[in-house]
Amino acid sequence: MAKIKGFTKFFTIFLIILSSSTLSSAKSQHFSRTISSKSLKLKKEKLSHLHFYFHDIVSGKNPTAVRVAQANMTNTSPTLFGVVVMIDDPLTVGLSLARSWWGERRGFMLLRRRMKLGY
Repeated sequence: MAKIKGFTKFFTIFLIILSSSTLSSAKSQHFSRTISSKSLKLKKEKLSHLHFYFHDIVSGKNPTAVRVAQANMTNTSPTLFGVVVMIDDPLTVGLSLARSWWGERRGFMLLRRRMKLGY
C-alpha cells in the first residue's frame, strides 16, 4: 500500500511538471534576428586560398605521430585497421620544415578502413 501512495505522489508531481513545461513551451521565443550587411557597413567578402603542409614524422628522435593503441588484428590488416595515433604535427607554408612555421595540428587519428582501397 505504501508503494502505491509513493507512486501516486511521484506520478502527480510528474504530471504537474510535464504540463507546466508544455504550457511554457507553447509561447513563441525568438532568440535571433537577421541583420543586413548594409546596416553593419560590411564590405564585400573576399575569398582567400590558404595552402599549408602538415608533417607527420613517424620515426627518429622526435616523432610527431605516435601509435598509442591498436586492435588485435591490426598487424595482419592491409590498411592498419584499428590503429590510434596521437599527433602533434608542425604546419608550414612550404614543403620544407625549415621554411616558415605556421602552426600546429594536434589531436589523434583513427585508422578505420578494414578493406583495401579499390580505385
